[in-house]
Amino acid sequence: MPVTKSLHFSWYELMANDVPKALAFYRQVFGWNTADAGGPPGSYTLIKVADQAIGGALALTPDMCAAGARPGWIGYIGVPDVAAKLAELVAAGGKVLRPVQEIPGMIRFAVVADPQGAAFVLYRGLVEGVTMPVLPQAAISGVGWHELHAGHGGEAWEFYSKLFGWTKDMAVDMGAVGTYQTWAAGGAALGGMMTKMPQTPAPFWLFYVNVDSAEAAIERVKRGGGSLIHGPTQVPGGSWIANCLDPEGAIFALVSQRK
Repeated sequence: MPVTKSLHFSWYELMANDVPKALAFYRQVFGWNTADAGGPPGSYTLIKVADQAIGGALALTPDMCAAGARPGWIGYIGVPDVAAKLAELVAAGGKVLRPVQEIPGMIRFAVVADPQGAAFVLYRGLVEGVTMPVLPQAAISGVGWHELHAGHGGEAWEFYSKLFGWTKDMAVDMGAVGTYQTWAAGGAALGGMMTKMPQTPAPFWLFYVNVDSAEAAIERVKRGGGSLIHGPTQVPGGSWIANCLDPEGAIFALVSQRK
């Protein structure tokens, strides 16, 4: 994997019980391409927008399920030094879910959680001299927004802003729900964070994929065996969003400039 020092999300990974069926669903919804990553057959599948890899998929093992893993998405944040950033995370109250590991010549990574339990991955690609290409934020079928549903939005902001240097963008008053704080990483806003709804069982990161039309994408989700749990809803700025579940119950979201 190419080197990345982005300090924001730049890779997205699906964990599924049945990877081929799960990827068939997402290919139908988003038009993604897939390719074997080149390891043992079926061990890891790349997810691509056109020819550019944006993430991957792997099968949940019995050991992972026994440890509480369920079908879902997890995001990778690129850092210059995984061990150093991991030490900062622990000092700030974060948790280590899987210590630093390395796939020789490919990637060094650690699976972690923030102090409130939302999981993500710290990583560094090991292919020197090649940097990770980045899709334009608005590219159709790419991930265009990263949203944290936190146990406490204000405390989460303190953690992430100190750990990664993220800066505040627009704050939206959501009334009784609290403030929706958008954040940036050296440029345009890349995501938001808020205190989760009471009915949400645990904090988590939600990733929004850009689509041409929210309603058209929702229909593709339903045809593929997924379900709509919220939306389509227009948000400040004019975009339309929807939250969905894939056929195995993994949550993901859609964002579009058109309903």
